[in-house]
Amino acid sequence: MPILPPEPDCHPATLLEQPQSHEHLWWLFYTRSRQEKQLMRRLRDLDIYHYAPQIPHRKRSPAGRVRTTYAPLFNNYVFMCGLENERYKAICTGCIVKHEQITNTEQFIADLKQIHRLVNTGAPLTVESRIQPGETVRVRSGAFSGYEGTVIRRDQETRLLVSVQFMDQGVSVKLEDCQLESIA
Repeated sequence: MPILPPEPDCHPATLLEQPQSHEHLWWLFYTRSRQEKQLMRRLRDLDIYHYAPQIPHRKRSPAGRVRTTYAPLFNNYVFMCGLENERYKAICTGCIVKHEQITNTEQFIADLKQIHRLVNTGAPLTVESRIQPGETVRVRSGAFSGYEGTVIRRDQETRLLVSVQFMDQGVSVKLEDCQLESIA
């Protein structure tokens, strides 16, 4: 039994099939922590087209009952399709930390359609990152912006190692994948 019924993750439900989804601008919104659903509710109220796939998570309560919650597939991310004035209205909701315009919309929409079909199959999905242990990266945003180091671990978290070579020691910090970029 779900704690709350699932909310629509796509507004309108046929957004990815509509011709205007190819004509309008697409935006990637990075939300405040745990504000994805709140942003989607506000965008629905404003009739602004958006998509943020959600997947069921089933957990057993201490009493033995199975509870189902619906969580965003991509934590802190909501995709919006619309014009500049709609982007402005979305930012005014207070749920968005930063945003970025998506430039290759044809490929982006094709990717979203695939994800949408996968979510609708009901198969368990897991987000995978391309950043692997041992890879040299630079921090793009946050308090550690500009730091470079090596990813040392990938188990539910990414840890960046900044080492002092001549001492054979270093320190590590836990970061989100969205903060890192590979250094070629």
